[in-house]
Amino acid sequence: MAYFTYDTSVIIARKRIDWSDKPSDFLLSSVVLMELTASASDDSQRKLYEHLFRKHEQNHALLVPSEDDWFFASKVLFWLARRRRRVQGGKLRRLDPGIAQRMAFDALLAVSARRWRAAVVTENWDDFKAIQHFCDVKLIKASDFFN
Repeated sequence: MAYFTYDTSVIIARKRIDWSDKPSDFLLSSVVLMELTASASDDSQRKLYEHLFRKHEQNHALLVPSEDDWFFASKVLFWLARRRRRVQGGKLRRLDPGIAQRMAFDALLAVSARRWRAAVVTENWDDFKAIQHFCDVKLIKASDFFN
């Protein structure tokens, strides 16, 4: 079965995602849930994410990174940094605040989705294309997916 999952950017950009009626080929990423829960605006939103976690966990539809995924994501980040250094003429400029953390989460999502052979639906196309260069994950532009 071909699976798909949403990147955090999709959930943020498309505020009205219907969580009650997801198809059986949808996997909810624990990485995305971590990002959403950490930035929840109030306790009711946090509880919604907790409910989604439990529901998808019970249905075996929760995409959780394995030990190998964590290590592979770190290698992807290393390769991305080496490429940035090469492009920047040997000097690695510091990333803007929050970018390194976001890239780490995106790499972890990509490698865990790859293990499940799940496509990542994203609004964050450029960053995921850079990750895809080192991690053969299927990507779908959110604008294409929702049309």
